[in-house]
Amino acid sequence: MKIIYTHIFKTELRDILIYIAQDKPSASLNFKNELKAYINEIPDNPFKYRQSFYFDDKNIRDMTFKGYTIVYEVNFKNNSIEILKIFNRNKP
Repeated sequence: MKIIYTHIFKTELRDILIYIAQDKPSASLNFKNELKAYINEIPDNPFKYRQSFYFDDKNIRDMTFKGYTIVYEVNFKNNSIEILKIFNRNKP
């Protein structure tokens, strides 16, 4: 399955990385690399993570990573995983 990153996800991730880099630039790079590794494992088992709390669709899942929620959709029609959003689940 192909992994597709939405524009919204890319923008949200960029903002998170900028915020982390203010304290420690190397932590920002580590966060990005580790997150990418986790996301790259999704196609092996796309239903590993729970059904999304935010959407009523069994193909939309929530992956948690270091206090952040990554929302993605399993799209069998396009044989893809669409990474939709990333946000800190403890902040509004």
